[in-house]
Amino acid sequence: MRTIIVYYSQGGNTRAVARLLSGMLKADLYEIRTRTPYPDDYDLLLGLGKKEVESGYMPPVEQDCPDLDAYDAIVFGTPVWWGTFAPAVRTFLSEHGWKGRHIYPFATNGGSIGRTTTQLKRAMRGAVIAPTLNLRFEDRTLVSPAGNIRAWAERVR
Repeated sequence: MRTIIVYYSQGGNTRAVARLLSGMLKADLYEIRTRTPYPDDYDLLLGLGKKEVESGYMPPVEQDCPDLDAYDAIVFGTPVWWGTFAPAVRTFLSEHGWKGRHIYPFATNGGSIGRTTTQLKRAMRGAVIAPTLNLRFEDRTLVSPAGNIRAWAERVR
């Protein structure tokens, strides 16, 4: 089965999980990148992120994604921003068709997955979506049991 991991990462936690899963699954990696980087200042980023989520803003993203039709399964990773997926993810999801695709989502967060799973299902209508792997971090430290990642990855194979 040919697998790709598509993810967005602002602070690095989602990227770290995507890279770990890539090794476990022997999967290709694709990182969603905004055309204009977000600010490094955490407080500024928090305010901007909240405003973008609440308004439904979709920042422009790079258009260099490989052909998703070449893959049997898509592992999809996002950080949780204000209770849902990041705005860059919203942009990416709106630019691709999801009908019939097999999606294995994971979400990194600092407290709660919020409505991320529900919103992903809505944005990926027609896809076959597996249960979301919910990974909680405190800063850069994973506090969810690390064994959850391996157990979840077994379902992708």
